[in-house]
Amino acid sequence: MILVGDGMGDYPMPELGGKTPLEVAETPYMDLIASQKIGLVETIPPGMEPGSDVANLCILGYDPKRYHTGRAPLEAASKGIKLGPKDTAFRMNLVSLEFLPQGRIRMLSHSSGDISSSEAKELVDGLKPLLERDGIRMFLGVAYRHLLIWEDAPPNLPNIPPHDFLGQDVTDFIQDPSSQVLWDLVRSSWEFLRHHPLNKVREFRGALPANSIWLWGQGKAPELMPFHEMWGLDGAVISAVDLVKGIGRQLGLKVVEVPGATGYIDSNFKGKAEAAIEALKEVDLVFLHVEAPDEASHGGDLDQKIKAIQIFDTEVVGRIIQGAKDLNPKIMVISDHLTPIVKRTHTSDPTPFAWAQMGSMQEGKKQKFCERAAMASGTFIDKGHELIRDFLESGI
Repeated sequence: MILVGDGMGDYPMPELGGKTPLEVAETPYMDLIASQKIGLVETIPPGMEPGSDVANLCILGYDPKRYHTGRAPLEAASKGIKLGPKDTAFRMNLVSLEFLPQGRIRMLSHSSGDISSSEAKELVDGLKPLLERDGIRMFLGVAYRHLLIWEDAPPNLPNIPPHDFLGQDVTDFIQDPSSQVLWDLVRSSWEFLRHHPLNKVREFRGALPANSIWLWGQGKAPELMPFHEMWGLDGAVISAVDLVKGIGRQLGLKVVEVPGATGYIDSNFKGKAEAAIEALKEVDLVFLHVEAPDEASHGGDLDQKIKAIQIFDTEVVGRIIQGAKDLNPKIMVISDHLTPIVKRTHTSDPTPFAWAQMGSMQEGKKQKFCERAAMASGTFIDKGHELIRDFLESGI
């Protein structure tokens, strides 16, 4: 099993006495795993954007420099959307912008203040008649995450992840004369969203309005070798987010849907752990992904991040250790990338991993699973896509 706590890794923080959230969180089960093997791995190759698309492809053993074409095509695969040779897929976020004096614009939230899926559906359904035209189609996703497919989209449009610019001025991007065809499409959503009754209600109750779309993460359909051909194993993927499910579908892995899996702190963690145990009875490898720590990091919420890490440890890692003893799996825990609270976005820093064979775990033997211990181990894998080979082939 590979258990991913998205964005768990972080930097030492003054408010934690120079420790990281992983260091102060109570994580007895990950500490148990780290007692056998712990190290650092570079999941973001030099020169590539530190996204979960790149990192999770890398963890599954695919060199992003060779196989990665963009985030949105992977999310499209999750929805069974077939991209033609002329199609470019874009992630379409519902975001909250602040319109300032002198025409300046600031990014308040990449997620419209964590808008719900039901609210998002009402807005996206209303936007479709306005934005869809020859060659442009919109597809509803989950919460703030949606898709736009653009046939014959202009090449070399900018890719600006909105979570990279939280609280920052984004006017220069929107006014860039070289990419006005993209921003004209974004601007065409403003009038409708500004006056939508749902946003008026959100503002009345103190929530951020979803007052703009934001297009990014674009790319063409990738050509990925099936996982069983690459590694000789059958596998399954469990995740709340379309990106990871889309990677699974592209690789020919079984995608296990878990009711109540939201990608936030209220997710059905117990259900995901139980589904992973059941899946391992039928396949060789289970890849389980939890989004909650990353969302807390983007929100700049330290307490929520520590809570998400501890829930991941108890409700996912712990339940699997307790419930899969008869299967005696080898278990890896990993933060796919760092999402430091101070930055509120992803970074390319090496990230901690650990693994253990369940049958060899010793209750009294523990090693703190954290960035500092991973660095002190002396184990560093600079080509992250080779990590899975070591995991599958090593004695521990």
